[in-house]
Amino acid sequence: MIVFQGVSKNYNGKAPALEEVDFKVGVGEFVSLAGRSGAGKSTIIKLLIGEDKPSKGRVFFGQYEVNKLKDEDLPAFRRHIGVVFQDFRLLPTKTAYENVAFALEVAGRRSREIKELVPQVLDMVGLGDKMKNFPKELSGGELQRVAIARAMIHRPEVIIADEPTGNLDPFHTLEIVKLLEKINELGTTVLLATHDKEVVNNLEKRVITMDKGRIVRDDPKGKYILI
Repeated sequence: MIVFQGVSKNYNGKAPALEEVDFKVGVGEFVSLAGRSGAGKSTIIKLLIGEDKPSKGRVFFGQYEVNKLKDEDLPAFRRHIGVVFQDFRLLPTKTAYENVAFALEVAGRRSREIKELVPQVLDMVGLGDKMKNFPKELSGGELQRVAIARAMIHRPEVIIADEPTGNLDPFHTLEIVKLLEKINELGTTVLLATHDKEVVNNLEKRVITMDKGRIVRDDPKGKYILI
């Protein structure tokens, strides 16, 4: 499903952000992309969603060669991928329902579809009773669940979670990780980028460990071993 072939990325003559990166992620996998800040995790995500292009190599997502997509093709392509960020990126003046609905409105979905789909996905993440709450009325864990609901609303093949527990306490961290596992069990591929050793080790799933732009370990059922 996801393939990186000999991918390197350089910025302004500095040390490479990525250097000769090769890996594959199959349909339905749950993969932790682990490494310290600056290891190259965020660069991989940017290349995968077409936000940036590699200096060398090729990036594939299903039938798409991402690095060859034109700007006008990116919005439709990105509906195959749901992205969850550390800082939630919710609209503060919209309720939980409206934040999720907005992703469908932008895509031109009909209001009847929106009214049907949004409650379903908010129920799935355990927020059926919080649909009318604004972000300031929600806990950190609830905010991240709204963000996950928004990422899931197009029923993407892949969820990319970029440090989704970075701003959360241990209790809410566990909640979010369990939710990502549930989403994976329902058939969605999950790519979790994190530097949280405890999260990675408790999952006991595939771990790709990065350091200084290179993949240094790829363990099918591994641990985050600090380099």
